[in-house]
Amino acid sequence: MEAENYSEELDVAVRVVHLACSLCQTVQEGLVSASSDHVKSKDDDSPVTVADWSVQAMVSWILSEHFGSQNVSIVAEEDVETLSNPNSAGLLDVVVTTVNKCLAEAPKFGLKKPAKTLGNSQVLNAISRCNSSGGPTGRHWVLDPVDGTLGFVRGDQYAVALALIEDGKVVIGVLGCPNYPMRKEWLNYHHEHYRAMTESLLPSPHSWDEGCVMYTRRGSGKAWMQPLIHGNETLEWPNFAKSIQVSSIDDPALATFCEPMERANTNHSFTSGLAHSVGLRKKPLRVYSMVKYAAIARGDAEIFMKFATAGYKEKIWDHAAGVLIVEEAGGVVTDAGGRPLDFSKGMYLEGLDRGIIACCGVPLHDKIVSAIFASWDSSNL
Repeated sequence: MEAENYSEELDVAVRVVHLACSLCQTVQEGLVSASSDHVKSKDDDSPVTVADWSVQAMVSWILSEHFGSQNVSIVAEEDVETLSNPNSAGLLDVVVTTVNKCLAEAPKFGLKKPAKTLGNSQVLNAISRCNSSGGPTGRHWVLDPVDGTLGFVRGDQYAVALALIEDGKVVIGVLGCPNYPMRKEWLNYHHEHYRAMTESLLPSPHSWDEGCVMYTRRGSGKAWMQPLIHGNETLEWPNFAKSIQVSSIDDPALATFCEPMERANTNHSFTSGLAHSVGLRKKPLRVYSMVKYAAIARGDAEIFMKFATAGYKEKIWDHAAGVLIVEEAGGVVTDAGGRPLDFSKGMYLEGLDRGIIACCGVPLHDKIVSAIFASWDSSNL
């Protein structure tokens, strides 16, 4: 019965992530490639694009309109400090235009559009409304508008992640992966490379429908995937969704493992040594964003390991949606000590034991955790 309690929330979340993916595709194909003015840097040196702010504003507006702003608490990554700067007037104009163009398409996705065009102050208010810090009680939407912004800017893998946390537990997870390829080995290539391969090898461009949205709700015991819509299509949901599940591989020698591309917040050398000690023989799959969780949930990879460098704190929006999707698809996600991740402590995964391990099943997971305990003392972490 737990899964049935969130049917309306899941319906809205899936639709809004589909719409967000459409927005991101438009920005990635046009604005970012046209002008570097549409890419800024944050204090942590990660780039923020028009898409980040536009998705956050759009999602905030739709959730507030549907559920009532007084009932909606949103934990999200971006703030309005840069956009509110008088020197960023041109950037704000681009964001406002992008948001309004996106919301005009909302009826295609079964969502309400504004009665009138949103102005600058309304867009800034929608972004700044995402100021919740989460916590152990109440309902909190958790949004990463563009997870893997470096991948986005480079035309590679990225994700739109939306989750709902209630009383400290993730109850809904939705993950949009606009550049997710048909075959897992194509994840090793740049997005434009496998797009060209798709167009040359497949009989029609809709043989795969590039890109997808994965979603689940706690207690369902299932996760689903639906292709993105293209052109003038309208979203029919859940008609074209199909169930996904993790791989059944439990032999480390046959397993594929994922790790982050970025070196700034992960220790590749420790992961490499650990992989060797466990018996992982395949070349690691390095991809941006929560697409790593998507790969495990769909059975394209078996293991995701991340060990942050000293001082780095994992944010809940980087994991909440992906973790639940993997778990409901049959996988296991814990910290490096084998404990479930705790999403009840606010914006960060406080108390995290060393790192994060996601596996397709218990046998592989147990081997990884055992190897961590055996090799940790000899590492430099």
